[in-house]
Amino acid sequence: MKIGTIKEKKKFENRVSITPDEVKNYVKLGHQVIVEKNAGLQSGFSDKSYKIAGASISSAKEILNNSDILLKINCPTLEEAKKLKTNSIIISQIDVQNESNTIKIFNSKKISAFSLERVPRITRAQDMDILSSQANLAGYHAVIDAAQEFHRVLPLFMTAAGKVTPANVLVIGAGVAGLQAIATAKRLGAIVFATDVRIASKEQVESLGGKFVMVEDEESKNAETKGGYAKEMSIEYQKKQEALLAETLKEMDIVICTAQIPGRKAPIILKKEMLNNMKQGSVIVDLAVESGGNCEFSQLGKTVSKNGLKIVGHANVPGRVANNASSLFSKNVSNFLKLMNFENKKKSVINKNDEIIKATLICSAGKNLIK
Repeated sequence: MKIGTIKEKKKFENRVSITPDEVKNYVKLGHQVIVEKNAGLQSGFSDKSYKIAGASISSAKEILNNSDILLKINCPTLEEAKKLKTNSIIISQIDVQNESNTIKIFNSKKISAFSLERVPRITRAQDMDILSSQANLAGYHAVIDAAQEFHRVLPLFMTAAGKVTPANVLVIGAGVAGLQAIATAKRLGAIVFATDVRIASKEQVESLGGKFVMVEDEESKNAETKGGYAKEMSIEYQKKQEALLAETLKEMDIVICTAQIPGRKAPIILKKEMLNNMKQGSVIVDLAVESGGNCEFSQLGKTVSKNGLKIVGHANVPGRVANNASSLFSKNVSNFLKLMNFENKKKSVINKNDEIIKATLICSAGKNLIK
């Protein structure tokens, strides 16, 4: 089979969906790999490295027209979708709610489209979970970004001239990104606090050396979905948590925001009144900015100053470490392809009864499979 990838067109996107290492694996299985010229350049992968691995370099049009399987980081544009080969397979991140026109084109060409962010949180799918692999990098880099904007060091220093006290860091949301942010801030010597509505995350936070901040009541005992994500809490609970958070923020130097609800706008957690009481020179890094942001003043792709605070809203944070992010994404995809009889170099087999396939296959044979 012909496996192709093209340059990503989305703003702030530096990643690529196939790395030279995975090209070697695909070629070893008897597949042909086609990569658009300079597709991996922003991730640190030259055309020469792809050729050495066994890929051929071609134009985007040629790849779209001829690939049996197209791999992408982001959903194809409408123009790209129109050029895709009939009955082909597309594996990417596809927002079902916002890409309906593109999905219509997929159906008109009887394309089987897989949305990788829908991979279920089950043990068998861990090595295919792009959200976790990319969130890990985002959590790490959020702390690095905060340290660069902060006007002080993070760890404790004892010098002949006196003592430098460590920075206080608060991480909001203890999912994959949040836990990595806690671990990174702790390694850099900060005193780390974390908050999450899920009581189950308390043990994870404390195991990393963080101090857990949370309103613990009856509602908090059921704040987690079956998929392991946070539920939206009641207005009453939110008010209690806001009051506790407002007090905590007064002592914080750095705040890392990671709280998101799948398929919904990110909750506004840091409001104007809370920010007014924070220390001058404090830094907020909002990893939820692409889905609306956890901070009231966050702006996508910008670092803004407000009341003496710096609010960092970098877009596509995993793309800021594009080489590592591409490598992990590419490996996730490679593991996903094993579900489809990928060792057979002539034809893939889509088993619609497989739990992972069922969760990720959004359309096939001209029909929508997920509403």
